[in-house]
Amino acid sequence: MKDVTYKTTGTCAKVIHFTKNDDGTITNVSFEGGCDGNLKAISKLVNGMSAQQIHDTLIGNLCRSKGTSCADQLAKAVLSE
Repeated sequence: MKDVTYKTTGTCAKVIHFTKNDDGTITNVSFEGGCDGNLKAISKLVNGMSAQQIHDTLIGNLCRSKGTSCADQLAKAVLSE
């Protein structure tokens, strides 16, 4: 089990925290900053999913013209460690 802190780029949320479990699942996702309600919902929806499932589901989800989003950053974060 590893607790991860991922610094985002290009989003309102500045940091993503999560636990990467030994079996590859992700739990305890939380964001610092960003749209509180939406990010709490994303955290609940991905809880217990594998890093690969989260990546495949959320990668490329863009926010306006930013070229990324909080969900996209989470997709990148879970495979970064």
